[in-house]
Amino acid sequence: MAFMKSPHQIDVDIAIVGAGLVGATFAHLLSRLPLNVALIDRREFGPLKAPFDSTELEFDPRVSALTEASKLLFQKLDIWEAITDKRASPYQEMEVWDADGTGAIDFSAREIGSSELGHIVENSLILSALHDSLASIENLELIGGVAIEQLTLGNNNGDKARITTESGTVISASLVVAADGGNSLIRKLANIDTKEWDYEHTAIVTTVKTQLPHGAKALQRFMSSGPLAFLPLSLGQNSADQHYCSIVWSCLPELAESLMALPEAHFNESLEQAIESRLGKIEFSAKRFAVPLRQRHGKKYYQNNVVLVGDAAHTIHPLAGQGVNLGLLDVAALAEELRQGLKSGRSVFDPVVLGRYERKRRGHNLTTMWAMEGFKRLFAEERLPVRWLRNVGLKSVNSLPLLKNQIARKAMGLDG
Repeated sequence: MAFMKSPHQIDVDIAIVGAGLVGATFAHLLSRLPLNVALIDRREFGPLKAPFDSTELEFDPRVSALTEASKLLFQKLDIWEAITDKRASPYQEMEVWDADGTGAIDFSAREIGSSELGHIVENSLILSALHDSLASIENLELIGGVAIEQLTLGNNNGDKARITTESGTVISASLVVAADGGNSLIRKLANIDTKEWDYEHTAIVTTVKTQLPHGAKALQRFMSSGPLAFLPLSLGQNSADQHYCSIVWSCLPELAESLMALPEAHFNESLEQAIESRLGKIEFSAKRFAVPLRQRHGKKYYQNNVVLVGDAAHTIHPLAGQGVNLGLLDVAALAEELRQGLKSGRSVFDPVVLGRYERKRRGHNLTTMWAMEGFKRLFAEERLPVRWLRNVGLKSVNSLPLLKNQIARKAMGLDG
């Protein structure tokens, strides 16, 4: 591993652009392959400060609901223990209900023979664990503190792609992996079009302290204005305090604007009413952040020798917390296809290899995206017949343990 910042000509097999959760995970996956890899990011590489490292009680407002499949991936990479040594909140139950009726569904880890349904983990803690071990990866070159200015595509004849940074560094790579987020510059420079539209929702995210303990149970209430989720947080492995939750309140932009303008006490009252006081009074809420929601999906996942992963390939509504999990499944699939391709004597930019990755992930990602869109539209519908049908549907599924548990296992990434 080496750090590179000055103008330089660098030649690698694979250049990963974006050292976030998905890009850093991919760098770890590639450590097991006979390849030279560069990880490029606008930020400098080095120890990351996470809220857990603060002397004051503080949580990262950005959290992920990691599935069992994501946990197993991090265990495979020897990252999971570093995450749980800081803090991760396993949850054993989840309740979802309709605000405009009596329909509800409950999921339980015990009913599917698991110790938990998933873990709520702050993004900065996951990223810190990933970055802390980047320096130990021998085939990895870290290129931090640079801004990309230009991308020249390669071709199937072996011509490499060339990334030029504002400082003059040129990175040549047989394969460029765009892991640089929903507004991916690499996707744009590679001329990969997306299909996208506004959800007409804004997500308000913050951390709250509640009067009653959450009991390791996630709550989600669907309202006509949008879904509200309470995700249980932990203060650490040795803490029994269950009074903190991360909230994601997705609502119409005009409602979000009014909620963001409220003083803390009035916001807490509105939040308490919205969750029907399931956890008693909201005693405290941290700084609020408002994030406009937009869905994107790449019309293709690769162009020449550029391939998209994570949010660069797809962004979805956060109501089920599947965004990061889908990105992790992307890089796990791409790493496996590269491994199989190398074993068969194929190059990392071989369209057969990249095509297999696209086919493996595109259908699953689209299915998840359309499911989230369907849920959003279904619960936004206020017509009485539709309200009646969705309440009957929730009750029906809740009364069928085999179907309900199959849904739970699917959401955990255990079945396909």
